Amino acid sequence: MPEAADSRHLADYANLRDVELRKSLEAEHGLFVAEGEKVIRRAVAAGYPVRSVLLTRRWADSLADLLDGLGERVHVVEDHEMEEIAGFPVHRGALAAMDRKPLPTVAETLDGGARRVLVLEDLVDHGNVGAIFRCAAALGVHAVILSPRCADPLYRRSVKVSMGAVFAIPYARMTNWYDGLAELRAAGFLTLALTPAQSATPIDTAGTAERTALLLGSEGDGLSSRWLHEADRPVCIPMSSAAMSLGVDSLNVVAAAAIACHGLMRGVPATEATEGR
Repeated sequence: MPEAADSRHLADYANLRDVELRKSLEAEHGLFVAEGEKVIRRAVAAGYPVRSVLLTRRWADSLADLLDGLGERVHVVEDHEMEEIAGFPVHRGALAAMDRKPLPTVAETLDGGARRVLVLEDLVDHGNVGAIFRCAAALGVHAVILSPRCADPLYRRSVKVSMGAVFAIPYARMTNWYDGLAELRAAGFLTLALTPAQSATPIDTAGTAERTALLLGSEGDGLSSRWLHEADRPVCIPMSSAAMSLGVDSLNVVAAAAIACHGLMRGVPATEATEGR
């Protein structure tokens, strides 16, 4: 049965809005925090071990099946206590501290049968990373590869925005940005670099290979000049002449990712879209 909160066990939930503190704490202790019943259930279903659960009383019944057996690792608090501990109003009423699983290498992820992958270079906004994982899951992308400086997919906001899609898509982090694309080429991937430059090949006519990787750049500057040069082919999302006349020459990275993912999966039979998961 749920226990009253014990302050000795609540350090995992303190200062959840302090990004730098949380990154340091979560890396040190190998944990992440899932927020809300749906996301917590998806994390558990994906095999992440539960360290503890912090929730308000009105959520105890709906999560009873997950709480059973956790004993003193379950902490039930009043709404105002939850806000004091976390540092913000937790509208979904439940938080779970989860142990991270070992992250596979890029080679291991690519060897898992992935045919269509996204490669994210230096996206630093956790919400954008989470939203892109959600696009990838919805549109059948098989895996995501992160550059070394990309935001953490298991940071609380990433997990929340993705609605748990970060648990459904295999991903890995490069250890070497400079030669990061070489490993993709060695695995037989055609690399397509998404750019706002309208001189690039429109993505819907660019063609794909048996194994294709789409490169997406940072929120502000887009892809680095090195990755643009190293990629097999630059591709763009064609903008309407009316948009161009208004000075709208690009989309934000999440909107671009959604459109590009749809284009990336064209020609892949529906029965194959989930292979490599």
